[in-house]
Amino acid sequence: MTHKLLPGKLVIASHNEGKVREIRELLGPYGIEPVSAAELDLPEPDETGVTFIDNADLKARQAADLSGLPALADDSGLCVEALGDRPGIFSARWAVVDAHVDPAADPGEVQGGRDFGFAMRRVHDELEALGDDASRNAHFVCALALCWPDGHSEWFEGRVDGTIAWPPRGDNGFGYDPIFVPAGHDITFGEMDPAEKHAMSHRADAFRKLVVALL
Repeated sequence: MTHKLLPGKLVIASHNEGKVREIRELLGPYGIEPVSAAELDLPEPDETGVTFIDNADLKARQAADLSGLPALADDSGLCVEALGDRPGIFSARWAVVDAHVDPAADPGEVQGGRDFGFAMRRVHDELEALGDDASRNAHFVCALALCWPDGHSEWFEGRVDGTIAWPPRGDNGFGYDPIFVPAGHDITFGEMDPAEKHAMSHRADAFRKLVVALL
């Protein structure tokens, strides 16, 4: 049976400040009081799932279990058509700059800081290696999982299509935003006003589905 999300405290099961900021803004009109996993000093689980929804669910479930509050987790990534939809669920791991770590390795083996400039350069270099005829089509995926302390979960997935640009442009957003041009536009998410991005992003698409179902 579907649960409803009521006004009050909700854990955002993320240590990514950019994601937490976007989710706070999306939840603002609904009387929700977001508190991040970092603020509660909750650990980050190993992301051992094989899909975006798997990883979102395990993050939300752990946060709900540890906090005793409903918890919302996001797992999202960039999928580049010509790269076989990579980096996909490994999008954050492509930003790990430790040269001794395989970005597709077991999540427990990933160490070191993350540098999305490094990750964007890797996307560009791999596309360049495929030649000028390689498609630059790409899409962002966002999976949201909302879990309650009683074990109930709900899942929602959103998507936005676009193309890869080079060099990176814009200081807004986070992650791969400076190289992603959404379909129908000529500027990147990194150049876009945050309110405009929120209206069309993969995260906003998933949130629309969550709002219809739970709010």
